[in-house]
Amino acid sequence: MEAEIAALNQKLDALMAQVAYLTEQAKVAERGRQARDELIETAMPIAKEALRLGSEQLEEVQDYVQPEELLRLLKKFLRHARQLESLLDQLDALYDLLETLTPVSKDVMMRLTDVLQTLDEKGYFSFARGGVRIVDNIVTSFSEEDVNRLGDNIVLILNTVKDMTQPEIMTFVRNTLLLAEQEVGKPVDTSLFSLLRQLQDPAVRRGLALTLRVLQVIGHQADANSKPVPA
Repeated sequence: MEAEIAALNQKLDALMAQVAYLTEQAKVAERGRQARDELIETAMPIAKEALRLGSEQLEEVQDYVQPEELLRLLKKFLRHARQLESLLDQLDALYDLLETLTPVSKDVMMRLTDVLQTLDEKGYFSFARGGVRIVDNIVTSFSEEDVNRLGDNIVLILNTVKDMTQPEIMTFVRNTLLLAEQEVGKPVDTSLFSLLRQLQDPAVRRGLALTLRVLQVIGHQADANSKPVPA
């Protein structure tokens, strides 16, 4: 008798468990139904408004777009959905890259701004503007014929400049100019006695001899360049 009662209690417990489970499932289903009803109730006005706006917009373009064209566009969109999804993924990756590079680019811009400011303070930009004016003056001062002659003789000009810019020549010219600048302001005795007395100075005689030698070279060059052209 006790065994039968225990078995009956087990069946009652199992039945109660099933009833509780079914009750819980019913509650879950009811909550889901209520959520769907709330969603539908919320979405219906939005859907109606969207349909109204869509109808209005379609009415504006109905003379330009045919339904079959919209259908073809929709099919094309669905056909290329994977490519569009890949493109969107690439845009996301690009956006992430830009977010990563933004701090770096800001730091680079700040450093570049500091460098440009330093160059401006040192006068590089003023020098460049002056250089532009120099180039402009050169361009406007030479004709096409002058430029052609310059091109024909550019090697000779550069060799001459190279020879003139040798350190010993530049030092000699600089020292000569400095000494001449100092002597220009001093009084000069041009009497014959003073000139004869200066000729007793070995440095004066050497300078005069070098000057005469240079004048001799110049004379030879002038004679060579002034030879008459045969008729």
